[in-house]
Amino acid sequence: MEYETIRFDVAERVATVTLNRPERMNAFVPLMGDELGDAMARCDEDDGIRAVVVTGAGRAFCAGADLGAGDRSFDSGREPAPSRRERRPLEPWQVRKPVIAAINGHAIGVGITYAMQCDIRFVAQDAKIAFAFVRRGVIPELASHAMLPRIVGFSRAADLLLSGRTVLGTEAADLGLASRSLPATEVLAHALDYAHDLASNTAPVSVAAAKRLLWEGINSTVPEMHRREDALFRQVGREADAVEGVMSFVEKRAPAWKLSPTADYPDWPVE
Repeated sequence: MEYETIRFDVAERVATVTLNRPERMNAFVPLMGDELGDAMARCDEDDGIRAVVVTGAGRAFCAGADLGAGDRSFDSGREPAPSRRERRPLEPWQVRKPVIAAINGHAIGVGITYAMQCDIRFVAQDAKIAFAFVRRGVIPELASHAMLPRIVGFSRAADLLLSGRTVLGTEAADLGLASRSLPATEVLAHALDYAHDLASNTAPVSVAAAKRLLWEGINSTVPEMHRREDALFRQVGREADAVEGVMSFVEKRAPAWKLSPTADYPDWPVE
């Protein structure tokens, strides 16, 4: 399938989704959102894909919304372009695989709010990161007001969202926005190595269930989560991958997982 604003590649069970407008520092346009949603849905439905890496072409991850429309750049009265895709678009947090953001360069506005919807982030040390919305007369989106306080704490989230100030990748990692900061030339390779380890050594259905619990945990109490975990543990503990996980460890060999996230996903909702 052809895309205009992104590249989509799969190798060794890892999908790499590359924002591909390097001449505009991968500035975000509606078509890019449409294509990313389709790419995430492809990753979710394909059992041959075990992990996903999102990165940017050129020297930026994403410089934010493309402001080429000038004073109408954020005009919410404009009708969005209808999606040309047959799949229901997904966001990274909805994909039943780990989604890793390889923030290889600057991530401004939607460039960082989209990355925050990924499960894990690695960032270039010298990348400029900014939730710059209030400096453009709009507000942060993509559920930033719910997610960011839980990731970095209320005070730090307030600092970042209300000031729109710029931090470098090193500070972003110190704040907890990213798992690790690295030299820009190493970010993608590190993310891919991490993704390939997950693709080989983690059970796909277990990962899918654990990821959903993590994201549902944003709005769950401890007792609620305890009940869900117990119920799910009983389900997956009876399945073939629970046997394979133990036996591959005992026999000191690579696991050969049997279950499929599309065919063997646990019963949900879990109560």
